[in-house]
Amino acid sequence: MVIAKRLGLAGALAIGACSPALATEARYACSGGDTFTADFSPPDAAKGKATLSFGMGRELILPQVMSADGGRYADGDTEFWIKGRSATLTRKGVKETCSAQ
Repeated sequence: MVIAKRLGLAGALAIGACSPALATEARYACSGGDTFTADFSPPDAAKGKATLSFGMGRELILPQVMSADGGRYADGDTEFWIKGRSATLTRKGVKETCSAQ
């Protein structure tokens, strides 16, 4: 019985070691009519990022930046700030309220 438990633990460790960390994806709809998909880097990634994919192949890659609350991703022109199922997308000073679908 002890051997079976050890083999079970070893098997579980082997499976866990082979499982890649997966990024999370969410779809958003915004107050201004925009819709997009956000792909978030895995939690164990050295530098977090969010890739926002809009229609017609348009894509923005935003690095994760400091946030006192929620997840915040920003570059010089764009900020995507999420908290729970709500988010704010700001592009060139124009803010939209967004929600996860």
